[in-house]
Order: sequence, then structure tokens, then C-alpha cells
Amino acid sequence: MHMTEPIAEDASSGVTPYVPPPPVGPRIRIATLSLQDPFRWLTRGLSDFRAYPGIALFYGLCFWAMAATLTAVFRFKPEYTMSIVSGCLLIGPFMAMGLYDVSRRREQGLVPSLGHSITCWDQRIKTLGMLLLVLLVLELLWGRASLVVFAVFFNTGMPSSSGVLEAVFNPQNWEFVVVYMAVGGVFAVLVFSFCVISMPMILDRDTDAISAAITSFRVVFGNTLVMLLWGFLIVVLLVTSMLPWGLGIVLTGPLLGHASWHAYRASVLWDDPPEPTGPAPAPVAEAG
Repeated sequence: MHMTEPIAEDASSGVTPYVPPPPVGPRIRIATLSLQDPFRWLTRGLSDFRAYPGIALFYGLCFWAMAATLTAVFRFKPEYTMSIVSGCLLIGPFMAMGLYDVSRRREQGLVPSLGHSITCWDQRIKTLGMLLLVLLVLELLWGRASLVVFAVFFNTGMPSSSGVLEAVFNPQNWEFVVVYMAVGGVFAVLVFSFCVISMPMILDRDTDAISAAITSFRVVFGNTLVMLLWGFLIVVLLVTSMLPWGLGIVLTGPLLGHASWHAYRASVLWDDPPEPTGPAPAPVAEAG
């Protein structure tokens, strides 16, 4: 016998239409930021640094090792400089999670420790792995685009490190400088928009990678001028900290890590559901 599916009745038949229940989880609101906020984040990050300088200096030395690697690559393989830069941008946020953990625990009134900061990501490895995969794709595309720009403008062979500096400061090569900076700028904005909020958000709420990335983009495009200022301050501090011998990164790296946590806390507001009140419902007796 052929069975036909029942036809749903509409509201005119007296049947109450289905209304989905409201979400029970916390809801996200993107805060409206001001141009003074990035400086407040740096001030609060400095407070975290001073509270636990030993932990901060440990991560600062790790950042310095990354900077030393970048310098060595620029000297001997300048065509891979942008690839290493993107690799540092890939690894840096994961290292900074230890600094986020210190700021988070201090905010909660807990005592941070180096051991806990190093392993704070172990319960979120799947989410971070997904985020790492996307960032790795961006890193590979960035590196490939950098090599293509070099190949187009230096078709006689890749220049040495001194040749790169000469090319950058030579007015006759302004097309190369413009194209190289434009390509690098596009990928830098993508990586920044993808990571600026997502990493601390995953640590704080253990959200999925997609939600964290979307929230990060919402913050950037909802407060474009403020986040551009924040990115500019990050670049200025990192560039100035590279002199002399990159030792300044030992201080500025942890400072920016702590400040990034406060950037997340100021940018993303959580509307947590209210706690249930009143007596608990009586259990339903089973039939039989």
C-alpha cells in the first residue's frame, strides 16, 4: 500500500504554529570601541607584565628566538623572508596563548603559573588545529605570492639581502615596492582580522574555530578605525623592538600578548543566560 505523508495544518485550522525556543547559550555582542581603547589595552598589559615578569620574560625569549630566525633567513635567503614572517604570525598567536592565560587567571583572581600557561591549550587542541589549518593555508599563499613578486621583478635571479635593501630604497624600483607592500598588506590584514580576537576567545569560551574567526572579523569591520590603530601600534612596537639585535622583542612581545587579551575582553561582550530560579520541576513518573 502506498503511504502518503501527512499534510501540515496551518494556523487557520486552530493548531498553534511551532515557535522555536530561544537560545540557551551565551550570546555575543560586539562592543563599540574608541580610539583611546588600544592605549588602555597596552596599559593593562603592562600591569600584567609587571605582576608576573618571570613568565613574561620566558615568552619574550621565545619571541626573540623567532626574530633571530627571521633575521638569519633575511641575510641568507631574502626571498623567503615573507614566508618566515607569515610563519611567525602563525606560531606567535599560539605562543601568546600562554600570556592570555596569565591575564585571564589574574582577572579571575587566580594565581597564574608558567606550567599552566604552557599547557592551557591542551583541552582545545581540536579547535586550535582547525584554526591552524586555515592559517597555514594563508601562510602558504602568502609565501607563494611573495616569491611570484620577486620572480616578476627580478627575472635574472633572486637578489641577496643587500640587493633587497638596494631594491627597496631605489626610487627606480617603486613599482616593486608598491606591489610587494600591497601583496603583503592584503595577507597581513587577513591574518590580523582572523587572529586578533579568535585565539583569546577560544581560550576563554572554548568556542569552535568558525565562530571565533567570524567574531574576530566582526570586531575588525565593526570598529575598523580602532582596530587599524591597534594594528598600527602592534607594527610600530614590533619594528622598534627589533633594534638593536631584536632584544626589544623580549619586552614588547609579552606586552602585546597581555594587551591582546584585554583587547578581546573589551571588544566581545557575552550575554550569559540567567541562572534558573525557583524550585526544580518534579520528576515525571514512568508508566508501567
